[in-house]
Amino acid sequence: MDILIIEDEKNVRNELKQLLENAFYKVAIVEKFEQVVEQILTISPDLVLLDLKLPGQDGQMICRALRQTSTVPVIFLTSDSDVMTELDCILLGGDDFITKPYAPSLLLARIQAVLKRTINQPTEQFVLTHKGVSLNISTYKVYVEETEAELTKTEFKLLHYLFQRKGEVVPRMDIIVYLWDNDVFIDDNALSVNMTRLRNKLDTLGISDFIQTKRGVGYQL
Repeated sequence: MDILIIEDEKNVRNELKQLLENAFYKVAIVEKFEQVVEQILTISPDLVLLDLKLPGQDGQMICRALRQTSTVPVIFLTSDSDVMTELDCILLGGDDFITKPYAPSLLLARIQAVLKRTINQPTEQFVLTHKGVSLNISTYKVYVEETEAELTKTEFKLLHYLFQRKGEVVPRMDIIVYLWDNDVFIDDNALSVNMTRLRNKLDTLGISDFIQTKRGVGYQL
């Protein structure tokens, strides 16, 4: 599924792009804010994430013009929490309205709901399964059959990264860089602590050897 991000704040745009790519979406971005509707029609995404306050032309104007020629789902993503603004956006043809700052799991769930409602997107795309263990990337939950456990953001990112590289021995440093990609020094022990917590949650599901430790190297599913 292709999602187009229309957001003028670079940091927010990059965070959204990373989040969506981690959820296995194909992502395109708009960086020039002239002729935005024409860009949308050319890219032809399955869904548009649209900010309200943009250079030159605001999100409502873009949505109004877009609805003259396209029914592509539009989710407004904005820091404006005014109820009347939300109502206006929905009346203009928006499919949902999410206020910043948003919880990543909530955003993914709302995207899933809009896609499912508008183009019958199968729920299975949002679930990764390996050796009987399933990870729902829109709810941050891991489950085995009917039993489930909710993960913290770091636990989810850790397990999700291992799912992405299942079968490989993933070095500890690769995981540390992925989880804490910033300029702050992270003690190596932080990974061990989060791995222990994740394994404890898997234990509650009856899975005790799902994540194997490769001594001196890293971890493997």
